[in-house]
Amino acid sequence: MADVDAVVWDIGRVLVQWDLSRIYRDVIPDPAERAAFVATVVTEEWHGQHDAGVPWPEMVAQRTAEFPEHAALIERYATHWLDAVPGPIDGTHPLVERLTAARVPQFSITNFGADAFALFRPTFPILDHFADIVVSGTERLVKPDAAIFELAAARFGHTPQAMLFIDDNAANIAAAVALGWQVHHFTGDAAALEADLVRRGLIA
Repeated sequence: MADVDAVVWDIGRVLVQWDLSRIYRDVIPDPAERAAFVATVVTEEWHGQHDAGVPWPEMVAQRTAEFPEHAALIERYATHWLDAVPGPIDGTHPLVERLTAARVPQFSITNFGADAFALFRPTFPILDHFADIVVSGTERLVKPDAAIFELAAARFGHTPQAMLFIDDNAANIAAAVALGWQVHHFTGDAAALEADLVRRGLIA
């Protein structure tokens, strides 16, 4: 393996849990009904517009026009969005802290809407360890588009070959590999990630 000068993290499902259905636990108590709602109305695919730069008011208005009978629930997507990110992924935050202690530069590339990130960022101090964060909704570029990786490399000041990119999404990992990045496909196993970081000599 080539030497790594910097580590680049994804955020959702790597550093923080993310589940849209949690927004509706209190108002749609039946699990099957709740699952059906987030599979058909407030879906991850629809939410992807926010990651791409569409603001919440525009999204909510458009979706409400499609599903007027669910207007209050669609509005809740924006007003209660933080309920979708209930807490950290077990085991990854200590690795961020150990990398900081080892003086390894850290950054992030995240598919995250600008409105959502503005709410989320103050609640998540582990991100203070990152020198820069490329947010898809701000840049209007979304992983796995090569352009967001190229922008990040230019901003972070390290070559792709010298950065380790950590992400849970296989398509994002494949895009990074095609552009010359070193990668770790995170599958929820913090111990495996720790072993990879140790093997690369980034932490002891």
